[in-house]
Amino acid sequence: MSRASNDNGRAYEYACVIALHEAIKQHRTIQIVQNSSLEVSKSAWDKMSKQQQELYQLSAASVTSTIFAMEPNILEVSSDTLDIYIQSDQERQEADVRDIILRRNDIVWEIGLSVKHNHLAIKHSRIARSLDFGKKWYGVPCSSMYWEEVKSVFDFLESEKKQGTLFSELENKDLQIYLPLLNAFVKEIERQVRGNTDIAQRFVGYLLSRYDFYKIISHDEHRITTIQSFNMYGTLNLPSKKEKPTVKVQRVNLPQNMLYIGLKSGSMSTVFLSFDNGWQFSFRIHNNANKIVEPSLKFDICIEGIPAELNIKYHCKW
Repeated sequence: MSRASNDNGRAYEYACVIALHEAIKQHRTIQIVQNSSLEVSKSAWDKMSKQQQELYQLSAASVTSTIFAMEPNILEVSSDTLDIYIQSDQERQEADVRDIILRRNDIVWEIGLSVKHNHLAIKHSRIARSLDFGKKWYGVPCSSMYWEEVKSVFDFLESEKKQGTLFSELENKDLQIYLPLLNAFVKEIERQVRGNTDIAQRFVGYLLSRYDFYKIISHDEHRITTIQSFNMYGTLNLPSKKEKPTVKVQRVNLPQNMLYIGLKSGSMSTVFLSFDNGWQFSFRIHNNANKIVEPSLKFDICIEGIPAELNIKYHCKW
């Protein structure tokens, strides 16, 4: 992500925090938790032009009433203080995409928002000699067979690194590097899915999030902000003591079984993975930099198909 895109995203986080705080304080006690992440976002906000700030404010304010209709626990009056804060980069781990958290301390309740400014996030994950992707992604270490299958590829990369070779100078990247790694990757996932019945759910938990969240995306050109609910674990859209949500959010069915994994037709650099319940992903392998600095490559992971429940989006005009 470019510096400008990162600053825009940080500034939009700040705009959302302020918009929610201003709307909620009319109904109940709320505090913005002061932390370094808030400072970084405010710094990005302060760099924006007055015109940009006005756009961000309009966009952020447009979603508050819909969020409140989905989450009656936000406005429920109680003796406690509702906290709102921006998560640190350390907290925003690969399996937690939530940028902003709203939390009450008198009950076990919180919701998270993933806010994006003119941006649809795509996951980027590494595959390397020193990285056990199975353990990191879904909690099951890669087998000895996998490590044996990829050893020659990583040995080759290590050798080329010592010689100062550039990736652009390699004549047969597809056959020498990409294809062997992808074949080993495919076979390893097939082995793990056969031996572990909950791998599919944990896999999606890594690729998307291990926590439920609302994705908020600002489309400035069309003056629309969309809300998409990822209610995979049933923690969103809960009633308060006195009220039920007036906007219902559907529960999303996580996958139970893998239907297909293999090379995308006509490609030697992309794997296609399909689960039941409508989940489909692609993994495109590529070199992260032109210079070989370590025996490591990256996946661009894209969502190719989603359950029907995720196609429901709420459009907030402003």
